[in-house]
Amino acid sequence: MPAVVVVGLISLWWRGCYYKMENIWHLRKVAETSAKGCFICYKPTSSVMITPDNKDYFYICPAHLKDKNFAVPTDDEAKAMEERKKKEDLDKEIELIKKEYEEKLKRKKEKSKKKDDNKDADKDKSEKKDESQSEAHLEKEKEEKVWQGTSLERTAADRV
Repeated sequence: MPAVVVVGLISLWWRGCYYKMENIWHLRKVAETSAKGCFICYKPTSSVMITPDNKDYFYICPAHLKDKNFAVPTDDEAKAMEERKKKEDLDKEIELIKKEYEEKLKRKKEKSKKKDDNKDADKDKSEKKDESQSEAHLEKEKEEKVWQGTSLERTAADRV
């Protein structure tokens, strides 16, 4: 079964018919008992390259799959893969930035909460001071009035 690779298409001549298929292959594994010879070196392998519609397949060694020139994507596929990778990287970076921002907000809230607690404690202390000062002031005023009243009474008694 001779195969000729045309940019993005595979043309096959099989049983006198000329077929054109897209150059899309998926790697599948079969059982070791079902292993057949590699398409290139004829060593037994359980790796199979198959089209999405399951019309065509061939067995290929894992060593040949690792060969950098074995399955090269077309220009359009390469651009699409590059764009997908860039988008994934951007999404990951955005997620990291969002997490950092949320952590920063948490820390900020905790910090402001601590400040509020400290302010509340200071406020309570100052209120207690104010209350004690106001109570002391009221007592002082009361004593002054008492003294003034007694002095008024004395002056009135002195007058009589």
